[in-house]
Amino acid sequence: MRRDVLRILLATFVSWMGLRLTEVALPLIALQQTGSVWATGLVAGSSGIALLTSPWWAARLRHRLTSGPALAAVLGVQALGYVTVAVAATLDTLTVVHLCLSGLIVGAATSVGGPATRAMLADLGDRIGPGVAVRALAWQDLAHRISMVAGPPVAAWVVTQHGAMPLMWADTVAVLLAAALVAGVGRYALRQGSAGAVPRRAREVLRGHPVVAEGIAMAAVGWFWWFAFALGLAILGAETGRPGQLIAAGMAGYGMGSLAGSATAPLVVTRLPQVPTMVTGWIVLGATFTALPWLDSSLLALALVSAVGGFVTPFGLAALNAAITEHTSGEDRRTAFAAQHVAGSGGSSLGMLTGGAVIALLGAENTMHVAGVVLIAVPVVLAARTLLPRRRQDSRGTQPAADAPPRPECADSVSGPSGSC
Repeated sequence: MRRDVLRILLATFVSWMGLRLTEVALPLIALQQTGSVWATGLVAGSSGIALLTSPWWAARLRHRLTSGPALAAVLGVQALGYVTVAVAATLDTLTVVHLCLSGLIVGAATSVGGPATRAMLADLGDRIGPGVAVRALAWQDLAHRISMVAGPPVAAWVVTQHGAMPLMWADTVAVLLAAALVAGVGRYALRQGSAGAVPRRAREVLRGHPVVAEGIAMAAVGWFWWFAFALGLAILGAETGRPGQLIAAGMAGYGMGSLAGSATAPLVVTRLPQVPTMVTGWIVLGATFTALPWLDSSLLALALVSAVGGFVTPFGLAALNAAITEHTSGEDRRTAFAAQHVAGSGGSSLGMLTGGAVIALLGAENTMHVAGVVLIAVPVVLAARTLLPRRRQDSRGTQPAADAPPRPECADSVSGPSGSC
């Protein structure tokens, strides 16, 4: 089982590394072969459409991905989406149709494959021992962040030495390799309910687990306002006569801080209180957003403060994964991870889509201040709504039913026998 966990973690790193390499090359190739700046974002935009609509079409499919071969098949479909663009670019026939089709295929595959991979890791961890699932998910986050830091510089070097075209195939090769790695992973999840039962809707699952619901809501708000950092620093740098410098310093600091945080989180996440850790992470990131415009005169200070925000973020995300893993199982766990995926990726996409208009209305500096205040206020309000009723019930000697510990007869079961746990 531990070998299967390593297979999934390695597959995660390989596939994300390929994505980071192709992300650098794709806009260049799209602009060169279509002549349209608008076309450079079509793959990401079309992928976002598939993601945001996935709650309506992907529910039943997602619950079938409980084994390595099934996940490998989804990765194969994802590779097909990348091949669509790679072949067309190689033949110098790339059009907006290829870009849109690729985005829809890739978005559909990742909408079901991403949550399924996290759920599979959690199921494997449950079988290995206490706390293993939470740590495995934290290691997966580290694999993501290593690719985020290492991928762009490698891609930039390849582009300068050999051009962008070789990187067009990087994602295809990486995803196929990831599929080969996970194909040997066995089936460890136990299904809830009868074979033909319809999985519960995300609304029902989240209503039954308020801690998970509030954590996902915090993540959705946080990633929506990410544009204040990514776009705000870029625009603020241009406005102050230092184009590219502020965003480079901020991103470098954030990247190094998040890498350090994600390397530390697996070691301590099982000992951290979930809700306070989530709230603290978003509050510190919000304070970072608020402070950055006041530090634009010093690139070093800006990078250091960004690193603080980057360091705490993985702890909050690890605490959310821990909450999902501990409070859910079986099909409910897959639904919760899917809701987390849509909230995070969808919130970020919507934020980047509308962020330019918000900054144009408020200005870059004011937008970063507003984002910081929102990131501080929302987690506090959500946590108060969740914790106060629980404390009242605890003071009366009762336990909230939604997050009650499993009954003794369920203690040794991942998801429990049908209709009993």
